[in-house]
Amino acid sequence: MSAQAERKTENLPQWKKEEVDELAQIIDEYESVGVVGIAGIPSKQLQDMRRDLHGTAVLRVSRNTLQTRALEDAGLGDLVEHIEGQVGIVGTDENPFSLYKELEASKTPAPINEGEVAPNDIVIPEGDTGVDPGPFVGELQGVGANARIEEGSIQVMEDSTVLEAGGTVSADLTNVLNELGIEPKEVGLDLRAVIADGVLFSPEDLDIDIEAYRSDVSTAAARARNLSLNASFPTATTAPTLIAKATGEAKSLGLQAAIEDEALMPDLVSKADAQLRAIAAQIDDEEALPDELQDVAAAAEPAAAEDEDESTDDQTEDEAETEDADADTDDDDEDDGDGAAGLGEMFG
Repeated sequence: MSAQAERKTENLPQWKKEEVDELAQIIDEYESVGVVGIAGIPSKQLQDMRRDLHGTAVLRVSRNTLQTRALEDAGLGDLVEHIEGQVGIVGTDENPFSLYKELEASKTPAPINEGEVAPNDIVIPEGDTGVDPGPFVGELQGVGANARIEEGSIQVMEDSTVLEAGGTVSADLTNVLNELGIEPKEVGLDLRAVIADGVLFSPEDLDIDIEAYRSDVSTAAARARNLSLNASFPTATTAPTLIAKATGEAKSLGLQAAIEDEALMPDLVSKADAQLRAIAAQIDDEEALPDELQDVAAAAEPAAAEDEDESTDDQTEDEAETEDADADTDDDDEDDGDGAAGLGEMFG
């Protein structure tokens, strides 16, 4: 503790000094330190929340003046402005985003009391209330719900917003909500601000969709990698792929240019063999080929014969079509002859 801090605490009662020391130990021990609101949390529920945080974070509730002194002594003055109302100091080695997510997940629904400010719109949902006909229908209508008696019970005819966020809860609305079992608020540790690695985070900074954020980062990394590959810009991530690509292109060039390199010889021999067999397949005289290539010519003969048969069939079909055309021409000639004879008789 600095000399200035010692001067600030030298006049404090011993129990307050010990409390400031306890707070200072939490601030020094953990990587992330924040201020949480605890207003409206029953004592038993607060103890349950503190127990649930065990192993992840530690919560210390103390007088605001002592929390302020401990934060100032530690050089965390940016958190002091959040020391207002019922608050506590939380310390954790988790990152601020994980802490915020855990605190939000630990919140539970709770009834709202008369005089409290609605944290969000309070809505009475459409449907059967399960309440028998009676004065309660008037109470519902009195708070702004569209309700009436139908089929032997009190029905809410449509979703009814009975109080907008920021409005003050009346006694009548409290009674109606309690009767319906509606708990419109959440109770839990409300993270107001946290400092990690010298950076101050607000709840708005931490309220992000982790999965969507992770997806965006992955997409950006993939696009950056593709850009690096297309620009042939070597990095620790892209160098292996660029080397493999260059190796493949060099091998392809070597094969096309028939460069007699030891690494290319197997592929060059295979390529030459394939070309040789393709030429052998075009030779009709099997005896003109070496013994090892005669099987290639023999395999080619049935294929050639099949092609010839198909050609013959096509020729036969063409001849048949020609004969049909000739027959049609003869018929036309006969018709023309008959017509000429008739004309001769007419004018003869």
